[in-house]
Amino acid sequence: MCEIPKKESLTVEFKSDKKELPDSVILDVVVAFANTEGGEFYLGVEDDGTPTGVHPHHKDITRLGAFIANQTVPSLSVRAEMILVSGVSVLKVSVPKCSTIVATSSGKILRRRLKADGSPQNIPLYPYEIESRLSSLSLLDVSAQVVPDASRDDFDPVERERLRNMLRQSNGETNLLELDDLELDKALRFVVRKDGDYKPTLTGLLLIGRADRLRELVPTNESAFQLMRGTDIRVNESFSLPLLASLEKIYTFFEAENREEEVDTDLLRIPLPQYDKRAFREALINAYSHRDYTRLGRVRVVLEDMGLTITSPGGFIEGVRADNLIEAEPHGRNPLLADCLKRIGLAERSGRGIDRIYEGSLRYGKPAPDYSASNMSRVSVFIPKSHPDVPFMQMLQEEQEKYHHVFSIYELLVLNQLKIQRRLNLQAFVSILHLSAYRLRMTLENLTEMGILETVGGKSSRAYILSARIYKSEHQLTKYVRQKGIEDTRYGELILSLLRKQKRVTRSDAAELLHITPSQAYRQLKALEQEGKIILQGRGRSACYVLRS
Repeated sequence: MCEIPKKESLTVEFKSDKKELPDSVILDVVVAFANTEGGEFYLGVEDDGTPTGVHPHHKDITRLGAFIANQTVPSLSVRAEMILVSGVSVLKVSVPKCSTIVATSSGKILRRRLKADGSPQNIPLYPYEIESRLSSLSLLDVSAQVVPDASRDDFDPVERERLRNMLRQSNGETNLLELDDLELDKALRFVVRKDGDYKPTLTGLLLIGRADRLRELVPTNESAFQLMRGTDIRVNESFSLPLLASLEKIYTFFEAENREEEVDTDLLRIPLPQYDKRAFREALINAYSHRDYTRLGRVRVVLEDMGLTITSPGGFIEGVRADNLIEAEPHGRNPLLADCLKRIGLAERSGRGIDRIYEGSLRYGKPAPDYSASNMSRVSVFIPKSHPDVPFMQMLQEEQEKYHHVFSIYELLVLNQLKIQRRLNLQAFVSILHLSAYRLRMTLENLTEMGILETVGGKSSRAYILSARIYKSEHQLTKYVRQKGIEDTRYGELILSLLRKQKRVTRSDAAELLHITPSQAYRQLKALEQEGKIILQGRGRSACYVLRS
């Protein structure tokens, strides 16, 4: 006996088959699933979730699968199986999410969406939405397409000069400055040859187009900056400017409000801004370079009491989610636009600008950026406003100088979580950070070898905490004792006390003394040896430890 979902959703559909559901309706459902997120189609279930059984004509699952494959373009392969629900036969059809656009053989292209009441419906995928869909699947670079009715006369000399100034100031490809205007346009693919003439691409218009022509030819190009104080709006500006001008305008607003606070370190008082400037720039560049230019909407920057939010139209592209941003392969919705921004020197050349966005908060001991408000129609990043954790900052700086080691984004995420949670095992790290267990295990082992982390518990219950040295550097040894356990912190003292009495101690002696396993006793003895308090003598069965004289 099988269970089915209790209600319909974007990825679940119920259809009654008491009167033999028409084959055309079945095709509509599977095509809509394939063009959205995929899902499961239950034939023989009423809208309220009551199973009433599948019609005899649809019990041949092989015939149904072949019919769907033959009547879809490109051919769609589904998995069909007959299941028993409350004693009634129901046909379950599992439809994959397709990496291209699927149509019925008659030419219908459908997608799924949720209505206001939360129930799903299948609606047409209109022509203007097809470009957006292909773009999100990385099958079409909208930014490289020629803009109809545009010409090189639509390029603004002032914006071209702004571009050249940015090349000089942002460490871009300075060899581009040696080119004349047409050669520069061709080098950056602002134009392509078509019908014997050079026609502007969307990227060309976005970067150096005249504002009036941009509003006419690219109505989706809009930006907004809002400054909130409680529920009061202090600044609320919307504008349709070329991309470089929009970046400068928003950055000017941001700089005026990004106040610095002086932070006391051991030797100096240093000014730290509320938001890391490099992280803000990367988040803003990402919003423009990865937004969906086929959708109406605007890149919106909101500064409020709780933090900073940057929102851009268009959800994450295929393969990217809010919970896999760190490990997702870097690729964008507008490759040409993103490449131009890198060559100008505005975007991260490695394609890992997301690391810099996270680093801008984590390195100062602040909460990580939050992408959870993103959905299918927008990407939204929230950077919380908070005070820097000065002891944590100093610890990172000291360890970096000590080991000549620049902390990776994985290490910063791990340390940030331990600062908050105090004690976590590997499974908890995987669950919280949504990163691969292998990469996290390697990160934890590296930090443990550096003496930044310690392990507690046996092999099956191993957890990680910040080491005593780190807690000591932050003047929080009481918290270390609380995490490590009072008995655990006395283990070394007890072993040394026994050595003073009987002069030599074996691993089994320590295990019996402390009521722990031999492997745990070995780790305690090795820790004392590394601290220079005891010495190992002998090997194998005759091995023992004595006090260092």
